[in-house]
Amino acid sequence: MHAPEQIRTRANRAADQGTTVAAMIGFVSPRTGAPLWPDGDALVSAAGERVPIVRGIPRFVPSDDYAEAFGLQWKLHARTQLDSHTGAPLSARRLERCAGLPLERLAGLRVLEPGCGAGRFTELLVSAGALVHAIDLSAAVDANQRNIGDRANYTVAQADLRAAPFPAEAFDAVVCLGVLQHTPSPEQSIAALWRLLAPGGLLVIDHYTWTLSRLTKLGPLYRMILKRLPPARARRITDALTDVFFPLHWAVRRVRPLQMLLSRVSPCLAYCHEPVPLTREQHEDWCRLDTYDELTDQYKGLRTVGQIRRTLAALGATEIHAVRRRNLVEATCRKPAGVPCVA
Repeated sequence: MHAPEQIRTRANRAADQGTTVAAMIGFVSPRTGAPLWPDGDALVSAAGERVPIVRGIPRFVPSDDYAEAFGLQWKLHARTQLDSHTGAPLSARRLERCAGLPLERLAGLRVLEPGCGAGRFTELLVSAGALVHAIDLSAAVDANQRNIGDRANYTVAQADLRAAPFPAEAFDAVVCLGVLQHTPSPEQSIAALWRLLAPGGLLVIDHYTWTLSRLTKLGPLYRMILKRLPPARARRITDALTDVFFPLHWAVRRVRPLQMLLSRVSPCLAYCHEPVPLTREQHEDWCRLDTYDELTDQYKGLRTVGQIRRTLAALGATEIHAVRRRNLVEATCRKPAGVPCVA
């Protein structure tokens, strides 16, 4: 089936579902705000704008930009973090904890998921019955589409969250986890997401924060080198590091002093000492993914709980809830009626 036919089929099937269709949000031009519709192998506007559709996915950005490494990451680890693949509800627990509500409460709501990656949270949102609009700056959208499939309550596009192809105040909830610290300006990114949130809507975010371990481990030194390399070459190096260090992490997983000592010299992120229901092979797969992610990202912002609270308060948010959980700040807030959009 050709790409435009895929989009039309999804729209037609959704149209048979009444209220679901009306709630799904159409794409608009990030530049002019003009509505877009399928025409051959592209989305077009009345102003003559044209957005290519490649493999059934609208591409609002021409390349992976600073997220090229993430595109490779999710190509190689398309299913690593999916609860449906691991058999463990790790992503579901994190998503519900960060959102502060059970997933079924999102059923029927228009949800934007910026930085969707391969779909660890997308599959949960879609399965919960939310009307999910997923975007990612990188080619991870291809893995996301393969994992989710053709669902009436799901659409995906390759786009920049700072210029998302949707109308202002269009979403009942915006869920952005594991993303903001990797953007050039987290504050500008939060403001861009705030603009898309409808009055009364829920914003769910997290962000890396400062930890003592960032000053006492060698990982940052590795990253200074690896983030400057082409992603494929950096991946070969992180794989080699994992081959060396993961067996050591596994061997001392029940010996706390040795774990702490090893973590100071090993650049690998391994969590095999934690009580999570994963096999050794699954732990190693996560280690390869997280090590590559940690050592190759172009941006790694750090913010305190207070900084996140102040950023949200400056936008006019209410019901702000921000807490520190290990190396993350997890935050939610609401957009009250009468708060103007941030340009």
